[in-house]
Amino acid sequence: MPPDVHRARDVALLDLVDACAREPFDGETWRVCRDGRDPCLGGASLSRWCNGRFEVLYTALARDGAVAEIHALLSSQPVFPSRPRWFAHRLRAATARTLRIADMAMLGRLGVDTARWTERDYDRTQEIADAAHFLGFDGLFAPSARWSCLNLVLFTDRLPADAITVVASEPDPIDWTEWRRRARR
Repeated sequence: MPPDVHRARDVALLDLVDACAREPFDGETWRVCRDGRDPCLGGASLSRWCNGRFEVLYTALARDGAVAEIHALLSSQPVFPSRPRWFAHRLRAATARTLRIADMAMLGRLGVDTARWTERDYDRTQEIADAAHFLGFDGLFAPSARWSCLNLVLFTDRLPADAITVVASEPDPIDWTEWRRRARR
């Protein structure tokens, strides 16, 4: 659904999300982005956890989780792009009111068809994220659809400017051939 079209929020979903604890997080997470992009910069998108109405910053608690998410995105293109260089960054993030969707069972309770989790069917997850954002959460943890780890999706407009900082940036770009070889093991 285009971001300028508004439909009523699911009241039952709002109640389910509102009943969840608002957890603080202060720790390290990983982000992969194209050469030259600020790794702390979020953006509105039409993606698994964003309906285009607010800005998000996608991160993963495991380095390979962050790499796997970008690899899946690049692999969905007709030809895997070989020219852009992608770098992994270790970030520190501090949140106060984060929704924790810790496992597939909780995703199921929130109405996600977990049998289709790895598919690009984002309607329900966008509704969950929209509900969380509407209710004042500053981000959410959710299982990665691409790697065995949790992703941390930060709602950047709900966080102070200094809540996300770069701890370290890897000096070499990701070698996709080498990463795929390691990931298969």
